[in-house]
Amino acid sequence: MNKIDFTKGSITKSFLMFFFPMLFANILQQIYSFTDMVMIGKGLGDASLAAVGNFATVSFFFTGFIMGITNGFSVNISQACGEKDYSKLKKIMASAIKISAVFAVLFSVTGLLLLKPILQIMQTDDELLKDCLAYGGIIFSGLPITVAYNLLSSILRGIGDSKTPLLAIGGSSVLNIVLDLLLIFLFDSGVSGPAYATVISQVVSVVICYSGLQRINELRISKHDFACNFSLGMELLKNGLPMAFMNSITSVGCIFVQSCINGYGVIYTSAYSVCNKYLNFFMLPGITIGFAISSFSGQNFGGKKFERIRSGTRIACIMAVLSALLLGIILFFFSDLLAELMLAGWEAVEHASIFLKFLALFIVLLNLLFVFRSCVQGLGQPAIPMCSGIIEMIIRIPAVYFGLPVVGFTATIYAEGMAWIGALTLNVISYMFFLKKQER
Repeated sequence: MNKIDFTKGSITKSFLMFFFPMLFANILQQIYSFTDMVMIGKGLGDASLAAVGNFATVSFFFTGFIMGITNGFSVNISQACGEKDYSKLKKIMASAIKISAVFAVLFSVTGLLLLKPILQIMQTDDELLKDCLAYGGIIFSGLPITVAYNLLSSILRGIGDSKTPLLAIGGSSVLNIVLDLLLIFLFDSGVSGPAYATVISQVVSVVICYSGLQRINELRISKHDFACNFSLGMELLKNGLPMAFMNSITSVGCIFVQSCINGYGVIYTSAYSVCNKYLNFFMLPGITIGFAISSFSGQNFGGKKFERIRSGTRIACIMAVLSALLLGIILFFFSDLLAELMLAGWEAVEHASIFLKFLALFIVLLNLLFVFRSCVQGLGQPAIPMCSGIIEMIIRIPAVYFGLPVVGFTATIYAEGMAWIGALTLNVISYMFFLKKQER
């Protein structure tokens, strides 16, 4: 059995045992995402790369909602796990499956219907529109598979199992790379190939995660667990929806930013797409620390062990700062090389390189934001992270809109840094206030 009990034993040991498998899983997930981008960029050109990156901004509105709501469910799961109430835990899992299935169908259909209008509203260049629609149609059709993976991995994280998701991502990553090579370079599939590769590889992730859950006897769900339980469903939505709305609100800001950037031409669009890919990769340690502290604080909140929550948060902050220093060095001194890896045009490379240099200075803010936002979420206060998402959007949108004409492409990274400062401030204050209140 791979699950970790965060409510007892060495905090550092249990934290690291959970952190590293999840970190490797997230790195592998980004590696096959990078594989898509590198192969599309080198095999199909900067325009196709820009099209896929442009669609990614749209898709995050839907996938971000899914990730948020399933992460919210994991809070209920970790708290029930900390209480050692396995009967309640199985009912929570069953209710989470039903709710997720509804959102999977709803979002898949909505995404397919609204994809083209949204891309047009975003001022997507006609040169990119066809590839955006081809790639996006396949990804949205496979959205139920994405929902299944996110739900199963969230359940596993909630019970303290980070090894099974690692195996799932490892298997799907290998398959994704092989399919990319075959479909792009051998069968000349265009952007449809990597889209099919992504969907098919996610099926493997779902199968492995499901098999991992089935091996835990006390978590095997029966038909009785699926009985209608309105109060439990509302409890899940109370945690899940604010996190989902936080991601969706953030994505609205990103869509607005993307539309502003699209207005400056394909060079800006392709550079920004690559910068987002690198941002997603280099924030992996922060995201993973956030997953760990969310499960840790959730289990200990359920067990009413508040001093352990404080100790775990301190450890998480130290890890966040150290990882930011290491990654900052890489970003600052190798920014040109990283930009050239995925981009061909020298102008796009120059813009991306400047973004990455500034990201090296700001990434510590993002890492600490993940720590405190996830901890507040684990303490059962999902409204605070949602409000921090609103703050990010309020800061990011005007910073880009008014900054692009004045300072050019660098406005995009200035906007990120300012947004992270605002959101971090709210979450730190909320963490201190709520934990002190509980300890009384």
